[in-house]
Amino acid sequence: MFGKMKEFLTAELQSLTDQKLYKHERIIESSQGAEIIVKGRKVLNFCANNYLGLSSHPDLIKAAHEGIDERGYGLSSVRFICGTQDIHKILEKKVSEFLGTDDTILFSSCFDANGAVFEPLLGEQDAIITDALNHASIIDGIRLCKAQRWIYSHGNMSNEIGLDPATGKELKGLERCLIEANNAGCRFKMIATDGCFSMDGDIAKLDKIVELADKYDALVMVDESHASGFMGKTGRGTHEYRGVMGKIDVITTTFGKALGGASGGCISGHKEIIDWMRNKGRPYLFSNTVPPATVYGTIKVMDILMASTFLRDKLETNTKIFRTAMTEAGFDIIPGDHPIVPIMFGKYPNCSQLAVDFANKMLEEGIYVIAFSFPVVPRGKDRIRVQLSAGHDPEHVDIAVKAFIKVGKELNMI
Repeated sequence: MFGKMKEFLTAELQSLTDQKLYKHERIIESSQGAEIIVKGRKVLNFCANNYLGLSSHPDLIKAAHEGIDERGYGLSSVRFICGTQDIHKILEKKVSEFLGTDDTILFSSCFDANGAVFEPLLGEQDAIITDALNHASIIDGIRLCKAQRWIYSHGNMSNEIGLDPATGKELKGLERCLIEANNAGCRFKMIATDGCFSMDGDIAKLDKIVELADKYDALVMVDESHASGFMGKTGRGTHEYRGVMGKIDVITTTFGKALGGASGGCISGHKEIIDWMRNKGRPYLFSNTVPPATVYGTIKVMDILMASTFLRDKLETNTKIFRTAMTEAGFDIIPGDHPIVPIMFGKYPNCSQLAVDFANKMLEEGIYVIAFSFPVVPRGKDRIRVQLSAGHDPEHVDIAVKAFIKVGKELNMI
């Protein structure tokens, strides 16, 4: 039975290989951190989502052990049957306090949270207006929903129709989409956006989005996976960074990046929305609950972040140092404040192969970074996405910059 499919997949995989688009996984032989071991060699890691350096923090490891010792390995059940422990409620309360929301509901991942959030709230008579560059999990969640859909040009708040700066496609601005949804007589309207966009490191204009939502009576949903814990003055996220805390209706985020780096995610927001999700969110109702080790560890993360801004402050300093040095060196980077720093290759011939070659040479220099090419990013937008961490010391950043300059000169980029 598998014969014809095997033939097809073999040819397609070979095509990916020929186009230099096949995704090879490097094997890490150590715990996650600023320093990792690859092929028996210690290298500096500059491409993890470990923004606050907490993935292997001793206090989190200790807390995870306590979780297993005191509450077991797993719950073997979904929440509403026999999978809710008091620790789940404690974590939900702490996350709500941190994000400035009424209540929170836990999921196995933020992908599951985004898969749950739209379908229970919105139907055929409603509208979802979504940024063109939203994460795959938001796109998949919207696909599960029967609401009418509008896609607005990335970051475009206007009432105009123009070329999307990221994809080159002709798309409407957000305000134009809201006007059309109103004219269509939609009952509820929800604007959905990433807080920080993972490939470019740019930050959603939540202040402008909230203004338009108020003007056209729409709800706002934000995925804060690349913001929770470090964006904003106290690390609450994009909504703090843009000055709109308390004005976002639905926040989703992950515990698998800055907030410990293990797994798990959540939906946070108005009490009535969270109560509805407990009754109607399919990934919540039909998936096992977050295990005790992860819950204990994430509770410890919340305590650390609410006690001090030391880690997010260190991350901010590392980010500024790296961005300034790379710009002065002559690299083409997308400007901004986020610790995601894309080094762009699109203006060079054979940019996809160049990015791969650059990343391989960086590994030889002891710096672990990865090249991103189509279909992860649009064609011609190839890049190496550097991610800074509070786990990096100043000398780590300096070593990375020097390696970039050395390889950049070798490959005639600078």
